[in-house]
Amino acid sequence: MRYGLLGEHLEHSVSPKLHRLLGDDSYELLEVAPQKLEHFLKTLNFDGINVTIPYKKAVVPYCNSLSESAQRIGCVNTLVRRKDGSLHGENTDYDGFLWLLERNGGIRAGEKALILGSGGASLTVQAVLSSFGAECIVVSRNGETDYVNYTKHNDAVLLVNTTPVGMYPDNGNCLVNLAALPHLRCVLDLVYNPLKTELLLQAERLGIPCENGLSMLVGQGVAARRLWTGKTCAQEEREQILCKLSSQMRNIILIGMPGCGKSSVGRLLAQKTGREFYDSDAWIEEKYGPIPTFFAQFGEEAFRNVETEALRALSAKTGCVIATGGGCVMREENLQLLRQNGRIIWLQRPTNELSTENRPISQSTDLDALYALRRPLYEKFADMRIENVTAEQAALEIMEEFI
Repeated sequence: MRYGLLGEHLEHSVSPKLHRLLGDDSYELLEVAPQKLEHFLKTLNFDGINVTIPYKKAVVPYCNSLSESAQRIGCVNTLVRRKDGSLHGENTDYDGFLWLLERNGGIRAGEKALILGSGGASLTVQAVLSSFGAECIVVSRNGETDYVNYTKHNDAVLLVNTTPVGMYPDNGNCLVNLAALPHLRCVLDLVYNPLKTELLLQAERLGIPCENGLSMLVGQGVAARRLWTGKTCAQEEREQILCKLSSQMRNIILIGMPGCGKSSVGRLLAQKTGREFYDSDAWIEEKYGPIPTFFAQFGEEAFRNVETEALRALSAKTGCVIATGGGCVMREENLQLLRQNGRIIWLQRPTNELSTENRPISQSTDLDALYALRRPLYEKFADMRIENVTAEQAALEIMEEFI
């Protein structure tokens, strides 16, 4: 049995990880150029295929039959090869978004939902919401409701982003100001890389419940597997898969005073978990040369600028261990960068045990005074605190909590 994902650019797809968790190690990524799509579909030797951007509508004419939801929506994201060789098209994105919606309280008849985007994913979301009797307002660049006048619908209780805005590698972009929508009780973003888009970070800052599209991915994958193999997945198992997939994608980010052992613990943690390890100071030195030299020549403000540049690049990655510089907490914007994909761990060590080698600020400042200044910031950034008695012990404690 052979399965895979059809798309044009798939290098960052999470689908193989999902299907491994579902028990299928043979799932493949199938990158096909538009001019070769017809040949691919006519010579298809796979038992089942998921379909993603930009082919969800393009594959419809090649299907010998369509499910009711695929017909209604006009998009196919799952192909099933029948015994007679014919192709049946399904829309399991419907199942996936339904689960995402149900996880977040659903919607009642007559309530208003704002849907950002008018493409295939938007059509699926509209179909699900309409089945509950919700009023769907589509926001698009050229539609009746656009990204300027959407605020006239400030009675909306739900907002769903179906566009790729904010998705890796264009992290940090956002289409709307949620503060202009005071009645929102939930924000859903179908993007899941990064795990927290700027839209979701904005929702968190405003105290609005929110979730990314990872559970939609899991939900549609479970539905596709059922169509291909007949195997079902209990609710508890589905939740476990979602938890594992989220954990695999999440970065583990170490903050703390200079010399507290972030790099040592980070390398050991990466080695134990099979993750890539990155050090923001090493990233800076590779691009700009030794930090003491850079610091002496350009000063602290310039260094903080390149530190933020490093964190912006590193925090966009997924499933990594990242050691940060001791002063990264001095800028609020760094917190939002790190929270996109990461859980932040404050690594602690007594000030009299901190190394000061090649650390300009540590060498020129009283460490107790520096710690007193930064402690409230470490507390603000951190999701968890770990005492670094030994690197081995610290790594094991982190693994027990997050892996």
